[in-house]
Amino acid sequence: MAYKITDECISCGACAAGCPVEAIAEGDDKYVIDADKCIDCGACADGCPVDAIEE
Repeated sequence: MAYKITDECISCGACAAGCPVEAIAEGDDKYVIDADKCIDCGACADGCPVDAIEE
């Protein structure tokens, strides 16, 4: 199951920069994770400064 970015996202881009498979893109009001590309590595969650990413 892919990780999800919650509404706590501050759109800093740290998660996108840390994603090894480029599964994260800037959305309308927050970043979004493409579930088809996500490999469940957790790099995005580890790099999020506001803990806005969950499994």
